[in-house]
Amino acid sequence: MATEHSGGGDPARTLAVLWRTNPPSARKDLGVDRIVAAAVELADAEGLGALSMRRVADRLGVGTMSLYTYVPGKGELIDVMVDVVHGETARPVDVPGGWRGKLTRIARENWELFLRHPWLLQVATNRAVLGPNVAAKYDYELSAVDGIGLTDVEMDAVLGLVLGHVQASARLAVDAARIEQRTGLTDEQWWQATAPFLARVFDPERFPTAARVGAAAGEAHGSAYSGEHAFRFGLERVLDGIEVLVASRQ
Repeated sequence: MATEHSGGGDPARTLAVLWRTNPPSARKDLGVDRIVAAAVELADAEGLGALSMRRVADRLGVGTMSLYTYVPGKGELIDVMVDVVHGETARPVDVPGGWRGKLTRIARENWELFLRHPWLLQVATNRAVLGPNVAAKYDYELSAVDGIGLTDVEMDAVLGLVLGHVQASARLAVDAARIEQRTGLTDEQWWQATAPFLARVFDPERFPTAARVGAAAGEAHGSAYSGEHAFRFGLERVLDGIEVLVASRQ
């Protein structure tokens, strides 16, 4: 569940920070880039719940009030953090496999982005404030389905469908990783420890399909769930559906 949302700060001030339109300060040991880098490091390490202007200032070894010269507040800071990390995705010009290959590459880049920065999953972006990196990423990703017979609205919807699947899959993968970190047990170890107790209450003859399929999935994944498999399998099915739409326009 998202704990923050983009666009929560003052729009004009947020855009000024995102696009760096404010005149630079005379102070050389601080600035928007350093502040955002420290904030991203903090959120990567401890989650978005740990983020505050004071914690960022402590990380930089400066007074909290000195940050406000560059970033008006936490809402604006989160918007800039989101924009900065969205600049990390690779955007190669030549990707084999046509539109399907391009969307696959885009999906993989976004999957890895969420795994590097799990706190992104805690930011609702329904009211995204477009910074330079978010705008460039959106423009590049739309180019994957430009000129294949879709309307502009359909292009936006197709991209949203793919990225929505990536986000949902990444959320489950991140949750699984957090559980493992918190408990000190891998999924396989947890199921091995639970198996004797489950065997006492679970009747495979009463639930034959669940028993058969669950056993097959467990053997294949080493647990009840594989985030990587869910990501890849679901992406292929999403792309299959898009292919039907594209073919109908030929």
